[in-house]
Amino acid sequence: MGVPDIQHFLISMFVLIISITAHEFAHAKAAYLAGDDTAERAGRISINPLDHLDVMGTIMMVISSLAHFGIGWAKPVPVNPAKFDNPRWDSLKISLWGPLSNLLLALIAGQGIRFGWHYLSSTDLYILFLFVSINIALALFNLIPIAPLDGSHIFSAILPVEMARNYDMFMARYGFLVLLGVIFLLPSALPTLLGPPRNALFMLFTGLPPL
Repeated sequence: MGVPDIQHFLISMFVLIISITAHEFAHAKAAYLAGDDTAERAGRISINPLDHLDVMGTIMMVISSLAHFGIGWAKPVPVNPAKFDNPRWDSLKISLWGPLSNLLLALIAGQGIRFGWHYLSSTDLYILFLFVSINIALALFNLIPIAPLDGSHIFSAILPVEMARNYDMFMARYGFLVLLGVIFLLPSALPTLLGPPRNALFMLFTGLPPL
């Protein structure tokens, strides 16, 4: 299912932009439903990618797509926990909805592969394969409990209050450095950690082995 490099780049960029937009929209909508209108007033309950894309995150998407792997980020959705009825529970739900939105996109694209395998063109199948692969990767990566990833908020919400407070303080100071260290100093750590669940989810959603 090989495609030219320029075609791979354009498809990867398209998939990343759609996937990240869905992720941020899900956060913003979940916050609004929890009683916080901060994201709504900032124009973030939107499916327009321009309302969510971050300059450096988009540049990273371009670079990573050229290098045949997908990574990037958007502007953080503004949230005011003081407006929540139950700050810890609502924070957990809002944080979960980002990765869940990506898993839902992967599931939908996976059904296109499962039931359209014999009818779709190779290019259409390649687009669906990337939709599944990239969205699973985004979901799993964001579930890592290191700030500023969603997993840090999820983990904090399920910790005892005092432990959560200490964890949040540590992550606010050092989380981004820890994340950079994992990515650049331990390059095999993420594939080793995320590879098995990524492959299992891909098989579950599509019925086929991953690319």
